[in-house]
Amino acid sequence: MPRRRTTSSSSSTAPSAPRNRTPQPVRVRRRSFGDFVKAFLAFVVLLVLVLGVPLALATQIGWPLPDGAPSLDWLQREITVQTFLHILTVIVWFAWAQFAACVLVEVKAALSGVGVPGRVPGSGPSQLLARQLVAALLLVGATAASLTPGLSQLGQSLEGNQKPSVAAAQQTPGLFAQQQEQAAATASALAEQAGQAGQAAARADGGASAAHGDTKYYRIQPPEGRHHDSLWEVAERHLGDGRRYKEIFELNKDRVQPDGSRLSEASLIRPGWIMEMPGDARGGELVEMPDEAPNVSEQVQQQISDYAKSGDHAQGGGGAQGGGDAQVSLPEQRPAPTPANPVTPATPVPSTGGEHAAPAAGQEGHSFGLPEALLAAPLLAAGLLGALGRRRRQAMWQSALGAVGGRRGMEPPTPTGDAQDVQDALLVGADPEGVRLLDRSLRGLAAALAAESRPLPVVYAAWMSGNGDLHLQLAQPAGKPPTPWQQGQDQTFWMLARADAERYEDAETAAPYPGLVSLGTMDDSRLLLNLEAVPGIVSLGGAEADRAAVFASVAAELATNGWSDRMTITLVGFGDDLTPLAPNRIRHLDGFEDLFETMSAETRQRRGALGAAGHDSVLTGRTGPAQHTRWAPHLVLLAAQPSDDDALRLAELAADAGRLGIGYLVGTQGTDLPGAAWEMEITGEGRLLAPLLGLELDAQMLPAAQRRAVVELFTDADPGSDPEGGPGRPANAPPFLVDISEQGRPAVYARLVGSYEIIGLDAPDGERSALLHEALALLLLHREGVHPRVLSSALWPRGVTPDVRDALLERLRTWLGSDPDGTPRLATDATGRLTLAKSVVSDLDVLRSLYYEATQGRGVDSRQVRGRLLTDALVLVRGPLLADRPEGRYRWLTHEIVDAQLPLLVADTGLALSEFHLEKNRAEKAIEALNAALRTAPADERLWHELLRATHTTGDPDRLRALAADLVARSGARGLPPRTEALLDELLPTWREGVSAAG
Repeated sequence: MPRRRTTSSSSSTAPSAPRNRTPQPVRVRRRSFGDFVKAFLAFVVLLVLVLGVPLALATQIGWPLPDGAPSLDWLQREITVQTFLHILTVIVWFAWAQFAACVLVEVKAALSGVGVPGRVPGSGPSQLLARQLVAALLLVGATAASLTPGLSQLGQSLEGNQKPSVAAAQQTPGLFAQQQEQAAATASALAEQAGQAGQAAARADGGASAAHGDTKYYRIQPPEGRHHDSLWEVAERHLGDGRRYKEIFELNKDRVQPDGSRLSEASLIRPGWIMEMPGDARGGELVEMPDEAPNVSEQVQQQISDYAKSGDHAQGGGGAQGGGDAQVSLPEQRPAPTPANPVTPATPVPSTGGEHAAPAAGQEGHSFGLPEALLAAPLLAAGLLGALGRRRRQAMWQSALGAVGGRRGMEPPTPTGDAQDVQDALLVGADPEGVRLLDRSLRGLAAALAAESRPLPVVYAAWMSGNGDLHLQLAQPAGKPPTPWQQGQDQTFWMLARADAERYEDAETAAPYPGLVSLGTMDDSRLLLNLEAVPGIVSLGGAEADRAAVFASVAAELATNGWSDRMTITLVGFGDDLTPLAPNRIRHLDGFEDLFETMSAETRQRRGALGAAGHDSVLTGRTGPAQHTRWAPHLVLLAAQPSDDDALRLAELAADAGRLGIGYLVGTQGTDLPGAAWEMEITGEGRLLAPLLGLELDAQMLPAAQRRAVVELFTDADPGSDPEGGPGRPANAPPFLVDISEQGRPAVYARLVGSYEIIGLDAPDGERSALLHEALALLLLHREGVHPRVLSSALWPRGVTPDVRDALLERLRTWLGSDPDGTPRLATDATGRLTLAKSVVSDLDVLRSLYYEATQGRGVDSRQVRGRLLTDALVLVRGPLLADRPEGRYRWLTHEIVDAQLPLLVADTGLALSEFHLEKNRAEKAIEALNAALRTAPADERLWHELLRATHTTGDPDRLRALAADLVARSGARGLPPRTEALLDELLPTWREGVSAAG
């Protein structure tokens, strides 16, 4: 079973190691004159509201209670204006009493340090106002630790907000007390699951350290006022470095304390607990030895003595305590079935779980120049590739529906340079099947829970394991999962096997966890963090360039992923504009003030919407009666580090973010960001570290050069961004023009439009025929060249060894042969891409060349030539592309846009030929050309419109009426498009009567 990596205690002292600020108090900000003014004004407001309001009511209006017992006469009295005033007075008294109760509850919670204050029923805004006034009043005397929740207090689930754990009493209350309480359960759900893999080594290090001096012990001190003891402060006082708290934690983890409980989380310690200290601990009477503790009672001495016997050295050395499998953040992995003839992947191979493993050392030796970051990001690559395909299709349809002569054309510009490398990396690295299974699994879970009237559990993370299983890491146990989901390694893991996921069908339900985003891989498992469920802020430290690469990866995947519906992504501090990736999702803000204004309004709106809908969180809204609202997440990525004051404002704003479906990822150069629930750091080596969560990942990143290339791909796909694509500009030329004269007969001719046939080559070996035909089809559809890794990943999506791939290429070269001058028909260009000779041609190449010559070449000046070329082009159309391709093969066509290009090309050819015939009033010929085009492009509305006009010119109303009835029958329940109805109204005003009579 894979274990989480742990660092030794020695590494924790290195300057480059990530600092854990869980027990570290935030530096106290000096109180300004404005703070005192705010405190004074808060005192005045509280005095007026708590004492002034009842005094004014009692003296001016009267006491709300009646003078005597009520009688039935009250019900028979006439209702006057005075009656309404009396009722209003009682309501005001009740409102004051509720507010006074809120003030008392908040003051008690703030002064006693009991954690989360109780909720006054129905108080809502009143308690919020009371909390803000009390916080402002106490701001002057409060310590920074009381104002800012510790990083270790990770979040409590929404269901448990009113059930604080015993350890919650030890947490520091203050302005963000409610967020601190929410932070407690993430420690239970994630950090308490921290594995004991490495515990023996860590304790061995601790034992070696203790060998340098006597074993010493420390007793956790009771709180003094608003100050609570912490392991960080203990390490800072007695070891000289607060970061060495990890050594104390590892020495005492899971050992039985005097009160019978155990230390499982570094931030959750209790007064009276005993902590074994490293041997070099020094300072003060608080560090005691069990046999030399004259300053403590005999009872404490006995507790220390008993505790000393519970260590690993007293248990025979080593290993993790408790026996059995340790609970770790990384889920248990079930071994994948071993194939009979195992192969070593030569290309980034999608595993059964959708992972793309990097090539093993010594196999490829290099990545053929493709960006490794995208090769190792299968979900990100799949999202970008799918969004790019949709953008290109949309651009083609926009061009097709544009003004005649103002089209940009059906051919998107061929990428070059970095953009071409990035496109190839997307083709190689993408795992659309993994995205599809993830989306179906999550929606299927939501549908199953809704059928059982159960709410969605709070999910902090998802793990996609190497063998294809999906593990959801819950904030807290949520009962038995619905079938086919199973209980994982403990009650906070739900697991779905890949075989069960493949049986899922599409579910008509909202995406339950759209905020999941890939952070990286650990032990062959991919971690997706649910940003919208984090009870606070996620901070990311590290060098600016490394942080920017992580931020870009997160933003790009959120904008294009396939497991979400709607989403808003707000970017602040991003140098490169990522808006072209998803203009409907991404928005950029200039600075923190704009962000604070926007998110303050958003937070208020969401709180009000949840209250009005009767939901306690967005999760219940996504499966409840208000499902149609979708409760789309709003994720904020703040790349620029906020100032201290701005960080405090942001922390207060994010205190309730997890419940509202709002997530914050904030970049920082330090480690003391207020309100940070989870703290991570990206290293220069591409490692993403989160020590408190027990995570050390190979980070998923999108470096600056690749980010610019990705944006370029999307920008070039938008016809509005191309200065050459405006009205009056010629259409783009096809990437490969064929010599259509008699002298241009090809040596090898492949028919792709319709059934697949090859003329000019002998039939290959039957066992390898399918692979050779598929490889040739891919090369024919990409005359600009195909990267070897793109070819191998297309033919073998699950991976292939180098010798098998090279053998296939050699057979393909041999099969295609050489031209009479000795030039191989399969060559390699300067960039290493595979290209076909001009003597190898497909009917799609000929079709494109004929249409181009008819509309942009020789046919422009010669009507006779134009008619002949268009007629020859339409004759080539025998059906859809590769109509009889074998099932399970040619899956790479899902990444292509040729399936949209071909119908458009055929429709344009039919329209041009129809126009050619109508110029000479040859309506029947025009109708024949349009019907031929409709057999390949039946959904093109332009063809139907021209067919209606051509039929109208025949002067036969019965024929036109029959065509209208056929159109209505084809449209089904959706009905005719508005423009088609308008055209029928013009050509045949009585068409509705004919349709009704036919019905």
